[in-house]
Amino acid sequence: MAVEIDYYEVLEVQRDASGTEIKKSYRKMAMKYHPDQNQGDKEAEEKFKQVNEAYQVLSDEQKRATYDRYGVEGLNRQGFSQSHNMDDLGSIFESVFGSGFGFGGGGTRQREHQQYPLDVESEITLEFSEAIFGCEKEIKYRYKKPCEACDGTGDKDKKPSTCQECGGKGEQYYRQGFMTFAQECESCRGTGKKVTSRCDKCDAKGYTQEKASTKVSIPAGIDNDNRIRVSQKGNIDKRGRRGDLYVRILVLEDEHFVRDGDMIYIEVPVFFTQAVLGGVIKIPTLNGEKEINIPVGVKDKEQFVLKNEGVANVHNGRKGDMIAQVRIIYPKKLNDEQKELLIKLGDSFGYESKVSENKFDGVLDKVKNWFK
Repeated sequence: MAVEIDYYEVLEVQRDASGTEIKKSYRKMAMKYHPDQNQGDKEAEEKFKQVNEAYQVLSDEQKRATYDRYGVEGLNRQGFSQSHNMDDLGSIFESVFGSGFGFGGGGTRQREHQQYPLDVESEITLEFSEAIFGCEKEIKYRYKKPCEACDGTGDKDKKPSTCQECGGKGEQYYRQGFMTFAQECESCRGTGKKVTSRCDKCDAKGYTQEKASTKVSIPAGIDNDNRIRVSQKGNIDKRGRRGDLYVRILVLEDEHFVRDGDMIYIEVPVFFTQAVLGGVIKIPTLNGEKEINIPVGVKDKEQFVLKNEGVANVHNGRKGDMIAQVRIIYPKKLNDEQKELLIKLGDSFGYESKVSENKFDGVLDKVKNWFK
């Protein structure tokens, strides 16, 4: 029975490592086991494959969450394929190091110039309650597709000429040590082609932008800066491949509730007489009205925990808690009758309404002696 690889061990990072730490470790290990630096070393090549496979998963927020919960089997159920194809590995490598680094035995390979990323990102703003309980939203956005008038060439005659500067490769190369450095051809801007007759519809760009809309199911518990992937709704390239739409979530604040992850906080105003007397008070929660018991002599900023009254976690559905924090309110103005009542109340407890100077005579004499 095959032993499942631990991606965190492969990249030599902790399970709570940040994205920056994961990328930093990948850069270090990918350079160490790169095939150009370890020619003929099958063990290094296998290690390089594992490092790239681990980075594929841990650098992707959704894949990482699935892996943390279900392991590699969970990823396989969602259609994840361990990329051991050397061309694909080179793409992962170049996504981090840039196309300036060659890949594969010191040779170079011509790539089809990609005019634009396949994935599209959009934003949507949700009300506080929509993020808490989930909803369905219509997302309006734009995507790119090859210009139909010129077949994505940018040339109205659909016959752009080959760039003479780079020979149609789109890049100019030179080697430095064991790595091959490539610079984008300035003449054709990496396309390998030169437009001789500009297409009017796309202004020689080779693509047009289209308006689109799609309905997106927003899961309960989603939070600020979370992203939702909508498959096959992104840009389209010349080969008909389509990317994904990534919807970034922005959540408005609420007037009363404050959210911190799956926890919800609310400030409970308590009048000073109620703080002295104690008793049961009703407070709002995400799921309706609840009661909390205020003890006699409750303190300002004292907190009460309401279990499972917080937000449902967007990944596992488990609810956080709600924290009710007391804010004691004192009157800012008193009329004569209220003043008289408070004086009588103080007297009934044996406290004088006015501080007598005689009470501090002994203390003042002691302080004076300190300076003799």
